[in-house]
Amino acid sequence: MSTLTMPHTLSQRHYYGDPLLLTLAALLLAFGLVMMTSASIEIAVRQAGDPFYFFKRQFAFMLLGLALGAVVIMNPMRLWYRSSVLLLFLAYVALVMVLIPGLGRTVNGSTRWIDLPGFSLQASEVAKLFVIVFTAWFLSRHRELVRSSIAGFIYPLLLMSPVVALLMVEPDFGATVVLCGAVLGMLFLGGIRLFYLILAAGILGGGGYLAIVNSDYRLNRLLTFMQTLQNPFSDEVVFGSGYQLAQALIGFGRGEWFGVGLGNSIQKIYFLPEAHTDFVLAIIAEELGLLSVLVLLLLFLAFIGRALMLSRRNEESGRLFAAYLGYGISLLFLGQLLINTAVNVGLVPTKGLTLPFLSYGGSSLIMTIVMVAVLLRIDIEHHLYGNPPRAMPGRPVGSSA
Repeated sequence: MSTLTMPHTLSQRHYYGDPLLLTLAALLLAFGLVMMTSASIEIAVRQAGDPFYFFKRQFAFMLLGLALGAVVIMNPMRLWYRSSVLLLFLAYVALVMVLIPGLGRTVNGSTRWIDLPGFSLQASEVAKLFVIVFTAWFLSRHRELVRSSIAGFIYPLLLMSPVVALLMVEPDFGATVVLCGAVLGMLFLGGIRLFYLILAAGILGGGGYLAIVNSDYRLNRLLTFMQTLQNPFSDEVVFGSGYQLAQALIGFGRGEWFGVGLGNSIQKIYFLPEAHTDFVLAIIAEELGLLSVLVLLLLFLAFIGRALMLSRRNEESGRLFAAYLGYGISLLFLGQLLINTAVNVGLVPTKGLTLPFLSYGGSSLIMTIVMVAVLLRIDIEHHLYGNPPRAMPGRPVGSSA
């Protein structure tokens, strides 16, 4: 009998996932809703005449995400395993649909959204999870190939390359970096040889360099970033493409250690564009202070660390697909946290990348909740089924459902 369909006892049926992971996710979700609302009040009044316009929409997205998360928690991991190849194909389809005139919607020069009734779906958010699911399937099914042969390195990267190409056409450089980093991290945890990992990182790094030097707006961002490192408040930066970063740094400076008070931000009123999306962390720093930002980052790191720990438990018990999927989701969260934080404090060039749980955006919030639900389901099945029996020779445990 498959370890994924093993019966469980009545005493185990009321386990809803790791309590610590669930608590940390709930805290981040609640805090994010409060701070997104505070950061968006002024722009909501200007655009919609309703100070709680973005709060209402974000709350509706949260409810939809919770509903989808409940569905995910109730369905076994074998469904993800058996659908992994189909999900990769759907990632291709979603990213192609974005580029079809009449279906895709362009905002600030980027075509990343599919217009749906009352809602715009950001295809990259869905594609990232689907690629991670497929990579987990490949690593669990072909573990020995990954560890012993160059084919195990080439196959997943070749199958992922159309997704990377489509993301770059949109363009969505930030999502590309996060996804590539997560996949490379999964390959590393799957046991790929260090030489192949360095080779892959070099190829992707070279591709990133070419993408920057052959794109005027990316090259301008890089040049502005280099100027910012020398003087973030020079006229060339403040009145050029470094305006957002300069205003974000002002927000951090105004907040000092303890902030100016919830709702009292000046930067969100007229100065900092996208204050409720990509730069919500700067508003948190201004209103609640640097100390609160540090506490928030610790909460994020605790959440990611707990997710990695739960994934490690599954690997130790032989549930490889669940383990690699958990690793991949954890790395997605870590990548977005690091890049968004680095953008807000000027450590990397400005990128349009949301902060999970906190930034405004339906697709981001819904997929964040869905990924948390996947992590909870992974832990539920580990709790229910415990250690599986020994694998048959030549066949890794947990590689099939």
